[in-house]
Amino acid sequence: MKTDAFRSTFAPHVEGLIAHKRAIGYRYQTQAAILSRFDRFCVSHHGNEQTVSKEIVFHWAERRPGESVGAVRIRVSVVRQLALYLQTLGHEAYVIPPRTLPRYLQYVPYIFTERELQLFFSQTDSCRYWGGSPLRHLVMPVLFRLFYCCGLRVSEASNLKLRDVDLDHGVLTVRGGKFGRDRQVPMSDEITNRLRDYCKRVPAVLGEDRYLLGSSLLERPLPVRTVYFNFRRFLWEAGISHGGAGKGPRVHDFRHTFAVHCLRRWVQEGKDLSAYLPLLTAYLGHSHFRQTAYYLRLTADLYPAITARVEQIFGQIIPQLEVVHENH
Repeated sequence: MKTDAFRSTFAPHVEGLIAHKRAIGYRYQTQAAILSRFDRFCVSHHGNEQTVSKEIVFHWAERRPGESVGAVRIRVSVVRQLALYLQTLGHEAYVIPPRTLPRYLQYVPYIFTERELQLFFSQTDSCRYWGGSPLRHLVMPVLFRLFYCCGLRVSEASNLKLRDVDLDHGVLTVRGGKFGRDRQVPMSDEITNRLRDYCKRVPAVLGEDRYLLGSSLLERPLPVRTVYFNFRRFLWEAGISHGGAGKGPRVHDFRHTFAVHCLRRWVQEGKDLSAYLPLLTAYLGHSHFRQTAYYLRLTADLYPAITARVEQIFGQIIPQLEVVHENH
């Protein structure tokens, strides 16, 4: 039976795919939203179709005005997953060949210099009170430091609640990270003290179920668009140029910068990377060592002076730079 959420002839299978992905640990939120759009598309343009046909797939794959190549690829990839899922159930469905999908333009992470970080955080500290968002001037300096100092993803920082912060021991608990995993993230003394000061300045609105760095007096998580709007404004005020869509820097590059700076410091200090790298894997919430090993190549390429030491220790496990996805 079709639900109110999905109305096309494929509704039961769309629901089944979403349930399957979430059951094995994927959040599958963006993909579910795309499938909802695909469902409405089928109702509007292919209401009588009983199979995910080649005609439907190629119609869906047409690039819309102003749409990026990456956005098209994501849309088409999700419907390709649906077709594969249908085939596993014994239904006829057209699976578009991977080589047919538009290719991403390669994005190499933007690694902030120490000077750029100083300039950027100086601008967050200069953020002024605004009646439309009365806590913005307190939230922004802490929020962006968590991205860099703790390597958090945007969603992880935005969804922190007061109960997730242990100021006595300087530890954050990230709940429902990638693949639904929870993890604990130790903080430096500097960021712990900043959080203590922040909590003292907003005691009237903080509560165990309030968002630590949220909106509407901390009742809701900060919308992603709000984070990115302020990020672009601070970049401009700091004199750091932005190359436009797909060229960065991006908010997620604070996480990349955190990882690269950690590895560079450990190499310079002569640390045993074979022992330290698994710690970074756990700290970042990566599910596979290869995700963290990516940063070894990035670090070596950015700082040639340490290339020999990195390759001496890790050799062939260091991957070549490839496309970096937003949730890495």
